Parts: sequence; C-alpha cells; structure tokens
Amino acid sequence: MSAHTVNNNGGVALDWAAGHGPVTGALSATTGAFAVATVGTLAHMPPTWALAIGTAGAIGHSASGLRQKLAGRTIGARAASWLLGSGWTTWALATGPLTWTALGSLATIGVAIGASARATGLYEEARELEAIEVAERQIARELSAGRREIAAEWVDRIERVCHLTIRVLAVETWPTGAGFTIDAELPAGGTTYEKIASESARLSADARLPHGCTATASKGIHQGRVLIDVTTVNVLEQEMPYPSNYGPLSILTGIPWGVRTNADEVPVFLREQCALVVGPTGSGKTNMVHTILAGFARATDVLTWVIDLNAGSAGLPWIRTDHAEGKATRPGIDWLAATHDEALLMLDTAIRIAKHRKMAYQDLMSKANTDLLPVSAQIPQIEIVIDEGAEILASADRDHRILARKILEVIRIARAMAIRTVLTALGATGAVLGDLMIRREAKVRVALTGGETEGMDLNKQFPGTRGLKVDQAPYKGSGFLGTPETGVALFKSWRIKPDQIRDIVAATSDRHPRLDAISAKAAGPDYARRWDSTRTAWITNHHSEPSVGSQAAGSGPVGGGLNLTALREDTPPTAAPAPAEAAADGVDAEFERLIAAEFTTDPQPDTPPQTPQEPKTEATGLNLNALRDAGPGWLPNAITAIHAAGPDGMKPAAVADLVGKDRKTVRAALRAAAGRGELVYRDNGPHSVYVHPDHA
Repeated sequence: MSAHTVNNNGGVALDWAAGHGPVTGALSATTGAFAVATVGTLAHMPPTWALAIGTAGAIGHSASGLRQKLAGRTIGARAASWLLGSGWTTWALATGPLTWTALGSLATIGVAIGASARATGLYEEARELEAIEVAERQIARELSAGRREIAAEWVDRIERVCHLTIRVLAVETWPTGAGFTIDAELPAGGTTYEKIASESARLSADARLPHGCTATASKGIHQGRVLIDVTTVNVLEQEMPYPSNYGPLSILTGIPWGVRTNADEVPVFLREQCALVVGPTGSGKTNMVHTILAGFARATDVLTWVIDLNAGSAGLPWIRTDHAEGKATRPGIDWLAATHDEALLMLDTAIRIAKHRKMAYQDLMSKANTDLLPVSAQIPQIEIVIDEGAEILASADRDHRILARKILEVIRIARAMAIRTVLTALGATGAVLGDLMIRREAKVRVALTGGETEGMDLNKQFPGTRGLKVDQAPYKGSGFLGTPETGVALFKSWRIKPDQIRDIVAATSDRHPRLDAISAKAAGPDYARRWDSTRTAWITNHHSEPSVGSQAAGSGPVGGGLNLTALREDTPPTAAPAPAEAAADGVDAEFERLIAAEFTTDPQPDTPPQTPQEPKTEATGLNLNALRDAGPGWLPNAITAIHAAGPDGMKPAAVADLVGKDRKTVRAALRAAAGRGELVYRDNGPHSVYVHPDHA
C-alpha cells in the first residue's frame, strides 16, 4: 500500500495523490466555496476578500495554462471557474449561504464547472493526439523524402552504369543503420537481376561507398524484381567477438557462422550439405574453424569429429577439460585424429555407421515418411571437420590419396544418414576445386580473402556469381559466404579467443549428445577406445622424442651407409606390439565375432569384412618407392569413380569424360595405376574396362 492510500475496514482505497477529474474537481470547488462562505459569515469576514482570492486564482491558473501551452478555451474555462466560485462566495457572504437560492445557485455553478472541465479535457486530448499525428506525419514526410531521394539517385546511377531503367517500389533502411535495401522492378524485355549484380564494383565506385561497402543485387520476389543491398557503414573492418550467448542450437534450424554487412547473423544449414572453407595464411581461417566448432558444440543434435594432420592443432583447444565443483567436463568435440592412422580409423568408422544406419533405421524412416534419417539428440548428426581436407583430396601423396578415397566415400554415401563434412583449404584453385564431388556436395562455401589475391579465384569457388572482388574484403576474418538459402555475399567471421573456447566447452558440456546405440555398435572398438591413453598419448607427450605415429611414417635406424627408409611410405614400425595392444587386438576380434554372430540373418553386403592384416615384412636394401610417380592429381577421383562403378568397371573413354582429359593421357595413367596394383584391367576387346581390386 502506498503512502497516499488509506483503506479503512476493507472499504474503498483512496489515493490522495491522484489528480481531480471533472466530477471531483466540481465537488471540490463547490464544497470549498460553501465552506468558506459559511465560516466567513460566522466570522464576519469582509466579502471582498473572497473576490480578491478568486481573482488571484484565476490569474495564476491562466499563467500556468500559458506555460503548459494549453488551448485558449481551456485557460478561459479555468479562469471562469475561479471567478464564478469567488463571485458566489462574495454574494453568499453578503446575503447568507444557508438559503435555497444560495444552495441552488451553488449546485448550478458546480454542474457548469464539471461540464466545462469535461469538455476542455476532451478537447486537450484531441489536441494532443493531433499534435502526435502531425509529428508522425512530419517524420513520415521526411523519411519519404529521404527514400524518394535515394530512389531517384539509384535510378539514375543504374541507368548510367548498367544502362537499365528500373522502377523503385520501396526503400527500406536497415535497423542497424549500416545501409538500406532497394526493391525495384526490372524493365521489360527479359532483363534479369544478374545484369545489375555483375556491375556491383562499378556501382559501388559510382556511389563513392567506403572501402568494404558494396552494392549487391539479388533475386526479388519474382524474376522481374531485384533487391539491391547497399552498405554504407563498413562492418567488415571491425573485430566482432563471438556472441556471449551460448544457448542451444540445432543442425535443423541453422548454425550462425558470422554476420553480413548489415550486421545480421547468417545461418548455415548443414543437414544435407557439406561445406568448404577457403582461406590463405593470415586470413583468419583457423579462427573460422574454431567458430564452426563452437556452433557445433552448442548444437544439441551434432557430434563433431576433427581431422587435423598438423598435430591436431584445430581440435586441441576443444579437448581441454576441467573439473569444476567435482564435476568432469566433457570435451567440446567427440573425436580428434592427428595422425594418418587415426584419421583412417575415423573415416572407416563413419563409413560403417552410414551403411549400418541405412539398414537399421528403415522402420524409423518409414514411420516418419522420409528418406532422410530423422536427426535428433537421440540420433545425432556426425560432422567431420577436416582441416586442409581439400589439399588432402588434391594431393599425390600415397597416404593422402588413401584418405582422399575415404573422404569422398563418406561424402558420397552418407548424406541421407546424417554424416557430413566441413573441409578447409588454403586457396580457391582448380586443383582444390577440381573434384566434381566437392563442387556438387559442398554447397555451403566460404572464401576468407584477407585481401590476398594469389590462389583466390572467386569465380571457381562461386561459379555463376559475377562482380566478386577480393579487394572488397581486405580485412582479416572477412570474405564471402554463399549458401543455397542466402546466396553469395560479403560477411565477417566472429573473433573467438581461447578463454571463450574454454567457456563454451564448460557451458555446453551437458548438452552434447551421445552416439546412438545402433551406430555405436557399428562403430565398434575403434570408436569406443578413441580416448584411450595409448591413442591419445601424443596430446600430453611434449618432449622431443618422436611419437609412434612419426615412427610409423618412417624413421630409420641410426647407422652408417646409405639409408633411404626415411622416404618410405609403407614401412611398418619395427617395435613389437605392447601386451596391452595385443590384449586389445584380442578384444577386437571377439567384438567382431559377436557382431558377426548377431547379424548372420541380416548380412551387410556393402560392408567389407574386417580381416586382420598380416604384418608386412620389412624391406631390406635400397628402397626408392617414395621417388616413384604416383600419377596425376585427377587419378584418385577416377579410382573412386571406378570403385563406385562396382564389378562392371569403367571404360577409359568414360573416365576421360569424367575427369575432362584426353583419352590418350587417361589410358596411360590408368595403365600405370594397373601396373602399381591400384586397378585391374579386364581385357574384353572393345568392351575392356578397368575394375577396382575390391571388385575384381
């Protein structure tokens, strides 16, 4: 209860601080006049005093009304009320207030004061509303004038630069104040928005826009309309920290990767799409990878696997876990591969999961009436982030070619089963973007330019989009982002620092999903033991001795004479397996036996049998395998296509059409690959084909 409110015995609460209305004001005036007249008569007060007081009140209220800029009729009504009240009081003091004539006239005056107050109140409200409407109309006129000026300016500019006459239908300024959007109708004659989009750089220069600001055209509501986004404030030059809101996300509703030039977040939808992130050294690509991992960590239906053959640097900050208040924190990623062998385990596991999901979840997909696996926290999507993965696909190195075949197989077979990839590359070149599978599946593409022009062919990365120039995004962390939903446009990646990564890992620890039981069974011990100390010792091993992985890659014994084992690619480690590893091999064999026994009535023909590999005999003498020609860069793609063709194989002519090379060059490369055992030649006259050894 407020200090001005009194409630007596549950009665009506009275607010003594409230102002008077027409009724209470009239009652107050009449009762006050009657009280003054009665008391003044008993005290023999001179009548002229009441008239003097009323005159002073009328003058004071008139001055107050003028100061408040009230209407003249309101000021007059208030002054008249004072004069009528004081005049009646003066007359009552002279003749006596307790007569029917005095009381009747006082009641009449009260009614008049109330009616006058009500009328003037309504009039003042109407004046106030009219003033607000006038102000709004004035603002609207000013805005409309500004829009008309913008429209006229850009109609002239587009006619001057693009030789097109458009009709502007609307101009919308962005809430952030960073620019505006023009909605225009294209001229008749089959003109498309691409005509304006191709002149983006010239339009920006003609408009004298600041560096980093552009005028870009995109599709309108139909093919005869165009939307022109004009940026007037350079958002790209500012360092924008990653948002401090670590709320839950979903792969189904989009994961933000940065902001557009209008400061709006740009969501990326990766349920069916793979992604390709290109950025030269110093452009902010590593920071972009951490931004991507942050979005996946916040998602409730995503498991993140990371392959980084550069000592696992991309994933290391996300596996540092702390114990707060006795509660262990789960890593921000689900699996990290830093060596060739671990990456092979991861990719083989992903392939097994994809094939097993196709059979095991048929009933679920039938009930949901969809051919896509329903993704949820119970059946999460697996996102494999491969740092510099595009270089792996284009590499001629033998180990990289093996990984490349596995990566392409994951991309090819696992879309419906919710396993997708995010590849990064150092440049947008033909070697990186030459693979048809990457161009077809990686519809989400990012080019972080940082002003770098070498190796940044934006026309190759964003085919069909003209007017993109590297110098439009010369700042670190800035570039172009294109998705099927939003098209290609400038964007700025958020800046994320190690302390934020630690905060995100802690904030999202209890949000990470678990691999569903069906997928975990298909994944087997390779997945279950991914964090075993024998496989993660390299993370905490900071001394200078070579790791097991580096020994496997080749580290010959120290001795005299000529030794080229450092160049060997397939030399196994000479050390005998530890007892713990031998025991693990036994457990793996038992696991495979149980799985085979369980699924004997429901075989998986697409999954090759897991047979133990016999130990290779270490070669003696001079080994020059590392110096042999591994074939042209397009050969791994051809081998992948031949493997996909199955037992029927592919003719050299079909391979030549696939890779875009002449048949003579293709035949020579395929013949050399068959000589190395990578392919099998099936001679059948004009129907001769090359077959992968798996199907020979």
